[in-house]
Amino acid sequence: MDLKELAANALAQNKKAALLVGAAGAALLGFGLGYKYLRKPEKAVRVGVVSQLLIHPLKSGKAVPVSAAECQKMGLKAGELEDRHWLVVTEEGSMVTARQEPRLVLVSLSCEGGYARLNGPDMEELKFPVKQPDNPVPNCRVFSKDIQGRDCGDKASQWLTSFLGGEKAFRLVHYEPHMKPRRPAESEPLFPQYEQVAYPDYGPVMLLSEASVKDLNSKLDQEVTTERFRPSIVIGDCEPFDEDSWEELQIGSVRLRRILSCGRCVMTTVDPDTGVMSRKEPLETLKRFQLFYLPPAP
Repeated sequence: MDLKELAANALAQNKKAALLVGAAGAALLGFGLGYKYLRKPEKAVRVGVVSQLLIHPLKSGKAVPVSAAECQKMGLKAGELEDRHWLVVTEEGSMVTARQEPRLVLVSLSCEGGYARLNGPDMEELKFPVKQPDNPVPNCRVFSKDIQGRDCGDKASQWLTSFLGGEKAFRLVHYEPHMKPRRPAESEPLFPQYEQVAYPDYGPVMLLSEASVKDLNSKLDQEVTTERFRPSIVIGDCEPFDEDSWEELQIGSVRLRRILSCGRCVMTTVDPDTGVMSRKEPLETLKRFQLFYLPPAP
């Protein structure tokens, strides 16, 4: 049975689906995991449970917790929500994230009945059609690579521009299935050439354990939440940083393999509740006890 046949069952069996890890595997490079899909491992042992599934429809936007999701080749999907399939760009088409506009983490994007909704603090909800076939499809720049996105119209642009301060104009674009995807291997050679994503930084799935965040919090003056790290899958019932040694994973009927660790960037210093960037914690603490060698960019 291949991945396409498995997708409909992926993670939908139970929110507390057991995590199984292959017996063999190399150590991870850092805090957080990027995974790809893999065949079923020959030997497996139980290592934890899925405690939370999170979809971030808008890149850098607020997470949407879901009780079940399909694990597709380009990330998690629940109903009309697809992970990181919406993107804020400048008028010139360059990617905008919370690295440049920290208040983006306060923006919630939801989809239901063929309509998308934008919500944010002190803003009136904006509702607009997901499909707008007459709108232009500009090329956008994501980490210096071109990718398409359907422009979502002037009202969405005005809403985002107003929320983010109004000093410069922003546009909202939506990735559609027929559009050409990005290949992570173009920026990170550890990824196979056939891997494809829409607007994520690299991998389609990022996994993190509750225990790792709890251990980190024991070293911080002010605790942080799991959402600081923007994972797709959160796991429980394991020891801190156990995920650093997992090479192959099976969750329900879906098999995943780690490709590389998710490099911790300044995004982790943005408070998801306030949209304020400190540029310090938790990075400074992580550097003291969870620092690994990362190969230089090609």
